[in-house]
Amino acid sequence: MSTLPKILVTSASGKTGMHVTAQLLQRGAHVRAFVRKTDARSERLKRAGAEIFVGNQYALSDMRRAMRGVQRAYQCAPTAPNSLHFNAIFSVAAHEARLEHIVTLGQWLSSVDHPSLFTREVYIADLLNEMSPKYSVTSVIPGWFADNYLMVLDMAAHLGLFAMPLGRKDERKNAPPSNEDIASVVVAALMDPTAHAGKTYRPTGPDLMSPDDIAAAMGRALGRSVKYVSISEKMMTKALRALPPANYSEAAVSQLAIYAEEYRRGSFAINAPTDDVLKVGGRLPEGFESIVRRRLAERPDLRPSLAGRLSAVIGFTKVAITPALDLNKVQSDRDYVQISRPKFSQETPDWLKSHAPIKATDMAQRTT
Repeated sequence: MSTLPKILVTSASGKTGMHVTAQLLQRGAHVRAFVRKTDARSERLKRAGAEIFVGNQYALSDMRRAMRGVQRAYQCAPTAPNSLHFNAIFSVAAHEARLEHIVTLGQWLSSVDHPSLFTREVYIADLLNEMSPKYSVTSVIPGWFADNYLMVLDMAAHLGLFAMPLGRKDERKNAPPSNEDIASVVVAALMDPTAHAGKTYRPTGPDLMSPDDIAAAMGRALGRSVKYVSISEKMMTKALRALPPANYSEAAVSQLAIYAEEYRRGSFAINAPTDDVLKVGGRLPEGFESIVRRRLAERPDLRPSLAGRLSAVIGFTKVAITPALDLNKVQSDRDYVQISRPKFSQETPDWLKSHAPIKATDMAQRTT
């Protein structure tokens, strides 16, 4: 009889959940994949050997059923206004099911008085997990995903433009991790709780990159010149709403604008890059150019063509005529909880302390 654990993966058809599930299966674990619906992604997981659980992650009754017979779980909250509700549901069910270990996907920016409601909710969720005496916790806290840049890959491929509100073109402010590399750290902690319980990891890519570096990497992968254009926050809100495959909700756009401000402030560069993907995930972190090349292999429509260029021009026009969002009004209309004196991450002493460079003694403990 197998002694390998049964592991629940929430948001299993999402950006990291798909890869966490696949990598766990490759290592011989029994995986229950929690998905919202049956589709091509869930079928792919089923063919790989996952047990598919279709349910509502915001319903405690469904989460309770999903955790029956499970020993460990990956807590991956959707990026949504109700993420704290999801996290509370998960924590209650995990406590009742007496799980031995969970791995949470947190936020690099997580701090007590952050301007983003989504981020403050992540901070509270982490505290809820720390309060349970029944299970141990590993926190995996990536920053700005490499996948975020790929939202504008169509425009880069057909118009030679990489347009985002990231600030100066020459300032190196992020070390972008791939979804697969983030998943490798999650999987390591799920497979060996004894070694990773109570630890916090911040997986990054191998290099701290500027917007110009990102554009150049895109250009090399695409075989064409790509230029970075710093756009305004207003233009970003228009693009996120207008261009597929993003089509972000107004709620999500209101928070992404705050994260772009954190990017410009350099928060994602604090103590980056890290060696967590190598030391914990057991693999060399993938460079951004390689990530782009893999995406291109999946997207033959990004090859140069008149139709592709025309589509990009139409998309650019659509962005121009899409109304910009009043971000404060969005949050007010949705009755988001407001605090009187919000503070960005680097204005919070506890955040700065938690992101300080790792001491040699701490690193030695990690590797023993």
